[in-house]
Amino acid sequence: MSDAPTPPSLAPFAALSAGLAALAEAGAARTVAVHGRDGRPRSGILWAENLVVTAEEALERDDRIVLVLPDGTRVGAELAGRDPGTDIALLRAPTGPVMPLALASVEAALPGHLVLALGRGEHGAGNMLGTVAMAGPAWRSMRGGKLERRLELGLRLAPEAEGGPVLDHDGQLLGMAVAGARKGAVLAIPAVTIARVVEVLRTKGRIARGYLGLAMQPVTLPGPRGARAVIVVGLDPDGPGARAGVLLGDVVTGWNGAAIGSVRELLARLDPEMVGRDVALDLLRGGAPLRVTVRIAERAAA
Repeated sequence: MSDAPTPPSLAPFAALSAGLAALAEAGAARTVAVHGRDGRPRSGILWAENLVVTAEEALERDDRIVLVLPDGTRVGAELAGRDPGTDIALLRAPTGPVMPLALASVEAALPGHLVLALGRGEHGAGNMLGTVAMAGPAWRSMRGGKLERRLELGLRLAPEAEGGPVLDHDGQLLGMAVAGARKGAVLAIPAVTIARVVEVLRTKGRIARGYLGLAMQPVTLPGPRGARAVIVVGLDPDGPGARAGVLLGDVVTGWNGAAIGSVRELLARLDPEMVGRDVALDLLRGGAPLRVTVRIAERAAA
């Protein structure tokens, strides 16, 4: 009679493996390859019939876009709209009927949850298993776009998978995988953000953002506390700032009474909702304080 220990059952591992394979298969059916004239590989998400979402930053050119659908069919696509602020581009292409997407709750994503990022490359669909490395509150990108949650992923993203879907452990769409600002960092643009932006891009082609007509740089104010503000170093002569009386060299210290300590803080306030509204800017001119009222204009399309 042997006293050797009974080997542990591999059933849980096999069940996890089978579940991941099922998620990968379901995700691959919603993942397309996106080929542009620039030659940079990327992926996209079959969002709805004849609509595909991909990463705006990876889409360097608007023309000669070709998609490879899950069944291998190659179809031409045209740009329906792009929003650099949220890194979302919407493409129109003859994709045929698409089952409605099940969108994951952005609040339900917690650090440590398993995720599956998918992409479609030269040899077919691929996937990368990882975790939600960090789940933070709503934030703004460096280009001023509002995202409903900051989702950082703990995985290595293949270049061709940028713009592809990220599924949560329930197989729902958590978001779209994009490269972060730091080398090796991977973010998921939340599905709820994509849904909001797509509705605007589908009808208007772009997200209107506020425009002051000012080029600014950070500056440290004199004094023991070294408070931060921004200084006007460039001026659109026909822009809202110039019309309100802002001059080169003016230091912007406040927005409707709230302190402004960086260019990013000011740009973050130029929401689409601010277009057409009046804003009180607190300035320092030659050390003397003054306040001007600026009517926010709409930033012209790039």
